[in-house]
Amino acid sequence: MGGMIRVLLADDHEIVRMGLRAVLESAADIDIVGEVDTADGAVKAAADMSVDVVLMDLRFGAGTAGRDAETGAQATARIRHLPDPPNVLVVTNYDTDVEILGAVEAGAVGYLLKDSPPAELISAVRSAAQGATALSGAVAHRLRHREKDPATSLSARELEVLQAVSQGKSNRDIGAELFLSEATVKSHLAHVYDKLGVRSRTSAVAAAREAGML
Repeated sequence: MGGMIRVLLADDHEIVRMGLRAVLESAADIDIVGEVDTADGAVKAAADMSVDVVLMDLRFGAGTAGRDAETGAQATARIRHLPDPPNVLVVTNYDTDVEILGAVEAGAVGYLLKDSPPAELISAVRSAAQGATALSGAVAHRLRHREKDPATSLSARELEVLQAVSQGKSNRDIGAELFLSEATVKSHLAHVYDKLGVRSRTSAVAAAREAGML
């Protein structure tokens, strides 16, 4: 092993950070160099400190400013654009396609669920330090299923549009939010309906939730 693996913990729940710290510090080759409770804090710490692996939660509560907090996927993308960036290992409760794809597209090397066994967490951190992919079993299974059955798998963009629909947004609002024309939003939705075998926004959202996509 080439020295210690320097790890930054980013999670908005102190008890989760305590649990992660306890597990990881039991490994002789892992050193927790910092803890932050916002996604933005994770980006700043990754820029300021020498870090090998960031353990990143996906959803953070609204910050002190009370506005929408940045997501872990957005922070991951910003961290990956730093000069000499650390690798990001997502550790979260969410195992839906929209969350997993968002994190993988943003450049996370691994994706673990918070109920992963301690040994799995330690080996995932070691893999992430090497830049190797580390996926928890359930997540690997979902990604494999997507590859096997692409016809019914929604693309990341289609999932984004559908997620906005599930929040009750109009096509115009969705277009503005995702920088797409209204016509493009409609065409994405048409593909979504087609793949899910539904005819309405409500059925599309219901079908996607049932399939674990949203």
